[in-house]
Amino acid sequence: MGKNHVTDMTVVEHLTELRNRIIWVLIVLVVSLILGLACAGPVMEYVKKTSAAGAIPTVALAPTDIIRVYMQFAFLIALIVTLPVALYHVWKFVSPGLREVEQRAAVYFIPAAFLLFVGGVLFGYLVIFPMLIGFMTKLTINTGNEVMFGIAQYFSFMFNFLIPFGLLFELPIIVMFLTRLRILNPLRLAKIRRVAYFVLAVIGFSITPPDLVSHILVTIPLIILYEISVFLSRVVYRKQLKEDEEWELQYGSAEEVNVD
Repeated sequence: MGKNHVTDMTVVEHLTELRNRIIWVLIVLVVSLILGLACAGPVMEYVKKTSAAGAIPTVALAPTDIIRVYMQFAFLIALIVTLPVALYHVWKFVSPGLREVEQRAAVYFIPAAFLLFVGGVLFGYLVIFPMLIGFMTKLTINTGNEVMFGIAQYFSFMFNFLIPFGLLFELPIIVMFLTRLRILNPLRLAKIRRVAYFVLAVIGFSITPPDLVSHILVTIPLIILYEISVFLSRVVYRKQLKEDEEWELQYGSAEEVNVD
């Protein structure tokens, strides 16, 4: 077996590599922010026409509102563009310390994490967010008030909801990664299932209107995500046990290796 590339590097070399990768990610973030600002206008108009509040007029309540909205759209576009690049550099930084089979598995984390984030944002935007706006609009009308949204407040509310929802959809990938690091395993996840269900239900209740249908529509997908995470953790864990067994057959057990 050849020397591990990681063990050949000094601490300074590790920090230098980390700094270079962070610089590359920041460069991509800045460039994508500039592109996001160029695309923010058409994207904002499209979202306004297709969003839950499409039929409700929006107004600018302050001179800086439109600039704030442009920056929010630019940041979201930049985040979507930069995320796979950042994940790639994270993988390149940690991959020298992984075994070959773990390196191959880690490659699939990048597109999966990106697709799950985008899927979470789309699910929140297409399913959950319209329910929220519909409930609040109906409540406003029932209290005798005219419905009109401040454009900055509307989009700030939307982004503050959608981005965390996209991050929630990263749960399967996070669980797989922690299982690979042997921090989690399916046995632990099964033991805390009831607690996890309760926490997910609380999250579902806190981000939806106070009606049973909305709670169910949000909580069930979150619970399904958790069960997918447990299943994926079980798959990774079984592979780890098989790899450990093969390693012991080839090199002997840890106790035997440590014997002089």
